[in-house]
Amino acid sequence: MSARRRRYNGPQPPRPRRGGAGAARVFAALGDETRLGLLATLGAGDRLSITQLTEGTTLTRQAVTKHLRALQRAGLVRGLRRGRETLFEPNSEPLDEARRALEWISKQWDQALARLKAFVES
Repeated sequence: MSARRRRYNGPQPPRPRRGGAGAARVFAALGDETRLGLLATLGAGDRLSITQLTEGTTLTRQAVTKHLRALQRAGLVRGLRRGRETLFEPNSEPLDEARRALEWISKQWDQALARLKAFVES
């Protein structure tokens, strides 16, 4: 006898925009301290190359490249080719999508807590 998986039929979170990576990929990418730091560095100024991103850190160019690829897969950064270099810049759209997902989850929790409060007080 095989176990059946039950499908969740409750309220659904906001759908990712067409071509969007989805909030789950954003959260996964930002779950790494190094990637979070790289995104913060990119968000603080101009477009930066891998060499510029490694300056003043203990990270190798290979490590930065690996982390930038993860951020690109999540849609959080874009690489722009300039001659022999690729310059990276942040993309805020996936962060907006993740924010909407968190707002949806927060709303669901608020509603559940309100129902619990009403139940307990009745």
